[in-house]
Amino acid sequence: MDQNHAKARRKPRADAARNRARLLEAATAIFRLGGAQASLEAVAKEAGVGIGTLYRHFPTREALFDAVYRHEVDLLADLAQKLAADTDPVVALKAWLQANVRLVATKKGMIEGLQLAVVGSSELKAYSYERMVSAIGLLLDRAIAADRIRDDVSADELLRTLLGIFYTQGPTDWQPTALRMVDVFVDGLQKR
Repeated sequence: MDQNHAKARRKPRADAARNRARLLEAATAIFRLGGAQASLEAVAKEAGVGIGTLYRHFPTREALFDAVYRHEVDLLADLAQKLAADTDPVVALKAWLQANVRLVATKKGMIEGLQLAVVGSSELKAYSYERMVSAIGLLLDRAIAADRIRDDVSADELLRTLLGIFYTQGPTDWQPTALRMVDVFVDGLQKR
């Protein structure tokens, strides 16, 4: 095996993994406040690393947006796993959908950048779609198996409904309405 191949397969050093995690956390915070045009230097400074470290992990602004977006999707997928293990099926489904609304509300400054990342990458679209449908499917299937939710709505349809709620955002106080609509929708799916 040649040296370059072995190096490519090697697990990242612990400090490199910590730097990457700090950069993702810092980028999330900076992009939330400054939107897509936020300074990458500000991200590096917030993470406590040099700009060279940022560029070693994320060679372009788009690569950083991509990583932040994936991280957010992964957090939601992890939340679905946790809720499925610990919560009543209908409560879990509703809580996960509400977490999506809250995430969008807190990431409002990031929306432009995240949309740029997703639009630019069909692989990222496929990744996020698969993770989100899988997360909703886990919760939905559990509620259906418990005979608490109708079985004629798919995970894909539920995701599309959630996205519809996001895209019909009106004034700045859209979050309470979106949360209420999630409640109404899930209540309508419940078996009586």
